Amino acid sequence: MKRVLMGARLFTGERILEGHGLVLEGERIVGVVPTSNVPTDAQTVRLPEGALLAPGFIDAQVNGAGGVLFNETPTPEGALAIAAALRRTGTTGLLPTFITDEQSQMRRACDAVVELMARPASGILGLHLEGPFLSSERPGVHEPRFIRAPESHDIEYLTALSKRIVSKGGRLLMTVAPERVDDASIGRLAAAGVVVSAGHTAATFERTNEAVAAGVRGFTHLFNAMPPVQNRQPGPVVAAFSSDEAWCSIIADGVHVHPALMRLLLKVKPTGKVILVTDAMPPVGSDDTSFMLYGRKILRGNGKLVTENGTLAGSDLDMVTAVRNCIRLLGLSVEESLRMASLYPATYLGLEAQLGRLAPGYRADLTLLTPELSVLATWVAGQEQWY
Repeated sequence: MKRVLMGARLFTGERILEGHGLVLEGERIVGVVPTSNVPTDAQTVRLPEGALLAPGFIDAQVNGAGGVLFNETPTPEGALAIAAALRRTGTTGLLPTFITDEQSQMRRACDAVVELMARPASGILGLHLEGPFLSSERPGVHEPRFIRAPESHDIEYLTALSKRIVSKGGRLLMTVAPERVDDASIGRLAAAGVVVSAGHTAATFERTNEAVAAGVRGFTHLFNAMPPVQNRQPGPVVAAFSSDEAWCSIIADGVHVHPALMRLLLKVKPTGKVILVTDAMPPVGSDDTSFMLYGRKILRGNGKLVTENGTLAGSDLDMVTAVRNCIRLLGLSVEESLRMASLYPATYLGLEAQLGRLAPGYRADLTLLTPELSVLATWVAGQEQWY
């Protein structure tokens, strides 16, 4: 049966419409129509006046939430618990992120995501493997003993994994250090549908450019776990600035990157090439004040997560807060801030024909927001939940 969501403003992914309703049938959007032209055979769902109905948020980097760390619980149940916690913050689609760890655990995470791809309302859009092919010079909080270069059997496994995920409508995102992975391997991964991203890297400007030409599509949490820009060694950050084709993800919490740098990035990059990620950890969506990572205690306080020696360990950020920060810290419009959380990540992942817009044929992944941009409700594949 058709349902029409009425009473709220609609942000289509392009512009905000007044006096329109969104028509759903099953898990799909089938129409955006003036309220005077609503189908007579549709069930009417009245939304709060003044609210804004937008495409659901997409987070390509989520380590954990709701007290669950994906590395510790690399199971379908673990990923679903993380998705449930973040759904309250407007995220309707995500890539559970498995960071550098033992290979057996990584493969459990891969199997879990492949299983979940068969469940359209799970909110799981694929998998992000952040490591283990990273720089030992820029590990961040990743455990150095697990960091390594890939071998031929790794590339074979990952290309096969990507094809399985892509066949189910999802994506495999891999963060690699370009100096640890050769161009031939990058090319093989990209050809198999892997979204290859540069991160946790000390690569030179020249090497990073070569990797982009070979198939690197983006940069993971730009500025973080990378060397600073120097006059004779511009490094991966300037390579990211220089490439009109590459996407850059940022953690817009005001802690990981100074707002001035984020504003500069937005001036330099073409519109649509900067996306929001949270890099969320287990305390997000919970009251926890600490958690364990690699046997080390991570402390929560002052809007950040740090080891006992002060190293940042992911973020204490959710996507709706990141959207508000884009408006407050960066001076962006509501529309552009929402696109950075929905349409642009969908495009980066190659899912823009299904997600990121309110348009006929798109999946009904939606977030309903108050005028102050707090989350009232979400829909995932047409299944609604109010908060």
